[in-house]
Amino acid sequence: MLDEHDFRRAAAVALDSLKRHLIAREDEQHAGLEVEDQDGALRVLFEKLEDKFVIAPNATVREIRVSATGSHFQLLWDSRTEKFIFPPTGENLIPLIDRLISEHH
Repeated sequence: MLDEHDFRRAAAVALDSLKRHLIAREDEQHAGLEVEDQDGALRVLFEKLEDKFVIAPNATVREIRVSATGSHFQLLWDSRTEKFIFPPTGENLIPLIDRLISEHH
């Protein structure tokens, strides 16, 4: 398990990578979404729907939490891949968010 300092650093890198991915997706595909960085958390807002996803680190339990489509997802650090993954599916952060956005539209 990561200590708090390492967790915060890994979470910041993961969220920054996700933010850049979503901004590129927004620009390339005119996806109808907007990404906001708010106090260390990302919010994905949808133009056509009054809905949002919130992706935020939780240092207390060393996970990244995703609130989306009326559900919550907890991603844990996988030291083997050095990524945060959603254990039930094995998806890391970016593929999980991409899937949730696709299912949301």
